[in-house]
Amino acid sequence: MEVKVKVWIEDDKNNLVFGGGKTEILEYIKETGSIAEASQKIGLSYKKAWSHIQVLEKYIEDSLVITQKGGGAQGGTRLTPKALEIIDNYKLLQKDVREYTKERFTELFENSKTDILNLKN
Repeated sequence: MEVKVKVWIEDDKNNLVFGGGKTEILEYIKETGSIAEASQKIGLSYKKAWSHIQVLEKYIEDSLVITQKGGGAQGGTRLTPKALEIIDNYKLLQKDVREYTKERFTELFENSKTDILNLKN
């Protein structure tokens, strides 16, 4: 048996600001150099992917992508240092939360002598 958690960041009005989906978009942009290709890989329209980026840029008040028009090596999209920092920090937070949750789950349920929820069969 295993405990699962999801981590996301909301503003003070409970609006989603950042989470796994936006991280995934940014990572695919980094990998492909293209918002269009990144959106295809995760099954979003280009417009929706671009909207996610714009919402995040609004909240952090900084640019996350640099786009350059043109074909071939001239064109494409790359992430700013701020975007890379956000990805790294989110992944670290996610890792820390998962590790803590796993430890706490073990303390409360798997090591429990009462076995209230019959988690051990």
